Amino acid sequence: MPKQQRRVILINTFRLKAEDPAELIALLTKVTEESVATAPGFEGATLHLSLDGERVVMYARWRSLAEYQAMRAGSSSMSALREIMETAIFEPGVFEVVREFRPPDV
Repeated sequence: MPKQQRRVILINTFRLKAEDPAELIALLTKVTEESVATAPGFEGATLHLSLDGERVVMYARWRSLAEYQAMRAGSSSMSALREIMETAIFEPGVFEVVREFRPPDV
């Protein structure tokens, strides 16, 4: 299967510039609910706050790299990213699953 058509996982880390993560979490929630969640190929996401409160991580699943890239090319996504960059340092990552581990059946 061509790389553009394989399922991809985004693991995006945001290192906070401010002490309160609430603004960043609100921005990520808004852009995800208003534009990302309705984009073709989006399969779901989870938002995580580190226990020390210094990082926010978003884990998202996409049906293909091409569909993710098409969403990123949209204007609403880019304007949201600029706003997010004011509150955090963005460290993006796009991955493919090479192995999954689960507990054995009991």
